[in-house]
Amino acid sequence: LYIKENGALTLEHMEAPEDENEALYQDICRLLDEERIKARNKSSAFGTELMDFYTMWVHQIKTPIAASRLLLQEGELNPGEIQNELFKIEQYVEMVLGYLRTEDMSSDLTLSCCSLDSVIRDQIHKYAGIFVSRKLSLTYDGISESVLTDEKWLGFVIGQILSNALKYTRTGGIHIYLKNSPVRNYVSNITPTTPITLVIEDTGIGIRAEDLPRIFEKGYTGVNGRESNRATGIGLYLCNKIMNCLGHRIYAVSEEGKGTKVFLEFSQENLTMY
Repeated sequence: LYIKENGALTLEHMEAPEDENEALYQDICRLLDEERIKARNKSSAFGTELMDFYTMWVHQIKTPIAASRLLLQEGELNPGEIQNELFKIEQYVEMVLGYLRTEDMSSDLTLSCCSLDSVIRDQIHKYAGIFVSRKLSLTYDGISESVLTDEKWLGFVIGQILSNALKYTRTGGIHIYLKNSPVRNYVSNITPTTPITLVIEDTGIGIRAEDLPRIFEKGYTGVNGRESNRATGIGLYLCNKIMNCLGHRIYAVSEEGKGTKVFLEFSQENLTMY
């Protein structure tokens, strides 16, 4: 049934089946061959995407490395500045690890009822030094809600959103809070639910109106990202991919020159079922 073709097993033409068992066997062979071809194509596509990502990633990570070397050569060591550059390198490393892990994310999910406040505070602590060094304010009063999610992956998303906000905010600060927005449920005899919606708002440079619909596309940086040479076009793409896998929703509103609001929406219905 199979012949070698360029080192790979390939399904060859099969004669008409003699009975039902042989027909069933041939159908199974065809299905298995189709799955093999799909897997091969998927692997090839991911390999191409990975090479493109690594090429872009290498150029991006060279910037904080070069900045660190320059600071050392000048001889005027500023621990805060060196720490900032090292932090950027760590972020780029986390980005590439996140990119690789999301390829088979379903096997890495552990859903549980998590304290939203705990996940947020972990990320705030992680970025505390950046807030201080850039003299940016942070407004966060705490949240008492719990959500059904994967704590590690949600932390990655919140961290990426904070990282983006810090990149593009020169003055002012970041405000983290809850905003409940009603969602109509069209299934009969079920009371409409209200999702838990986390808002991460900054006073940064904002996003151009024509760029906003595409910010979650892979590799898309927008005009502001290209001009500042700070964007990889991967962070928000990963956030969207992760939120979809978790059954959550992410969207944003922004006005150029006035800041951006990113909304992370969690269904209470899922939490009740859990």
